[in-house]
Amino acid sequence: MEKELRLMKGNEAVAEAAIRAGADGYFGYPITPQSEILEYLMEAKPYETTGMVVLQAESEVAAINMVYGGAACGKKVMTSSSSPGISLKQEGITYIAGAELPCLIVNVVRGGPGLGTIQPAQSDYFQATKGGGHGDYHLIVLAPASVQEMADFVELSFDLAFKYRNPVMMLSDGAIGQMMEKVWFSPQKERSKTVPEWATTGKPSTRERNIITSLDLDPNAQERFNQKLIDKYNMIREKEVRYEEFQCDDAEYLFVAYGTSARVCQKAVQLCRAAGIKVGLLRPITLFPFPSKRINELADKVKLMLSIEMSAGQMVEDVLLSVNGKVPVYHFGRMGGIVTAPDEVVEFLKSKIIGG
Repeated sequence: MEKELRLMKGNEAVAEAAIRAGADGYFGYPITPQSEILEYLMEAKPYETTGMVVLQAESEVAAINMVYGGAACGKKVMTSSSSPGISLKQEGITYIAGAELPCLIVNVVRGGPGLGTIQPAQSDYFQATKGGGHGDYHLIVLAPASVQEMADFVELSFDLAFKYRNPVMMLSDGAIGQMMEKVWFSPQKERSKTVPEWATTGKPSTRERNIITSLDLDPNAQERFNQKLIDKYNMIREKEVRYEEFQCDDAEYLFVAYGTSARVCQKAVQLCRAAGIKVGLLRPITLFPFPSKRINELADKVKLMLSIEMSAGQMVEDVLLSVNGKVPVYHFGRMGGIVTAPDEVVEFLKSKIIGG
C-alpha cells in the first residue's frame, strides 16, 4: 500500500499515527492545547478496526497508571497531556522508568508555571530532560518541529521505547499541536501478537514468574539497579543522538533551537544571510540524548552561539555544558505563550555581535 496524504492538525496527526502504528491502547484526559488527540481517537473508534483501546480516565493520575499496567503486559500503550497534566503524571512516569517499561508520553506544552496560559511554550524542557519525578532516571525525549514529525515520531517513539525498555516523551508545543500542515501517513500496521519475554501475562510452566516493580528495599541491590540504568542511558547517549543542521558549513554564528523555535530560526538564518551575516542553525531532534558532541565540534568553528527558546532559558544550560567555554553562549526567548519572531532573533544576534 502507498502512503496517504492528509491535511491535519499536529494533535490529530499524533492520534492517526498511533492507530496506524498498531498501538494497543491510549489512556488520557482532556486539557488544552492537546485535547484533539483524545477527541480524534474517540471519534475514530479504532477498537472496531484494529482493536486499539481508547479510554478517557478519571484523571491524569489514573491515565498514567493505566499506561503502567498496559506497558507491564508488554502492550504498545501511550498517553498525552499538556504541561500541568504532565506534572500530575510525574509519579507514574518515574515508576514506569523504574520498572523499565516502554510507553509513549506526548506533552503538547503550554505556558506556565501553574495553570499559566493555553498558548505555546517550551518551558517544560527541564521537566522532560532532567526527570520531572524523583530518582535517577531519564526519558528519551524527541522534539518534533512539524506536523509530519508529530506523525513520524509516534512509531519511532514506540521503537525506541521497546528497544531500550524505557518511556519516551514527545515534547511538542501548542503551536505545532494546533497548526495544520500536509502529512504523509504510512499504511496501517497490525497490532503485534508477539509478547515480550519480560511481560506479566500469567505464568506458564516453562518459566519463572515475571515480576515488574520499581521497589527494592536492599540498598546494595538498588544501587546495582541504578548502575544498570546509567549504563542504559549511556548506551542511548552513544547510539540515539539525532539532530538537523541548516547552513552550518560556513557559519560564523550558530543558533541552537528545537521545535517551533527552530522554525523561527530557519527564517532568522535567511534574514541574516541576506544581510551578509553567516549564521547556521543546529536543531536538536533528541533533547535526551542531547547532541552535545556536535555542538562542541561546532564551537571550534563559530564565534558565538544563541540558544533560542520559548522560555526563560533552560536548554541554554545544556548548550553551555556542551560548548565547555570555547565560545560565548547567550539565551534569547519569549515567555508566557508568546512565540519569538524571526526579526527579534536577528536583532538580538546583531546586538551581541556589536557588543562583542
